[in-house]
Amino acid sequence: MSKRGINKTILITAAVMAFIAVVLGAFGAHGLKKIVGPESVASFNTGVRYQMYHALVCLILGNLAVLSEAAKKRIFYLFVIGTLLFSGSIYLLTIDEALGISLSSIGFITPLGGLLLILGWLFSIISFVKIK
Repeated sequence: MSKRGINKTILITAAVMAFIAVVLGAFGAHGLKKIVGPESVASFNTGVRYQMYHALVCLILGNLAVLSEAAKKRIFYLFVIGTLLFSGSIYLLTIDEALGISLSSIGFITPLGGLLLILGWLFSIISFVKIK
């Protein structure tokens, strides 16, 4: 994939992530509190917040000319997969109460997603330090 191609992919993915975060945020603010308790709504909002943070960072990443294509890809994949696992598992764990099923067995996925987000930031720091 060309440099322009990876940047386009990052930007489109970031916009989709942000769009979904806004939709889920609206659901959390208006619909979710009718079906789950305040603690679950707070957890859900944490997932939305982290998803939006990383969507915005990916928008910046797709526009950075100072990083190599390889560095961008590594950081991008860590952020996207980390967000999917971290925020996605929080969303599922929040609505399991409303669905009447227990998804507590997937609880280990949340910290795994968090670890990938941390690694994405670590690789960002390393990549920025290497800029000449």
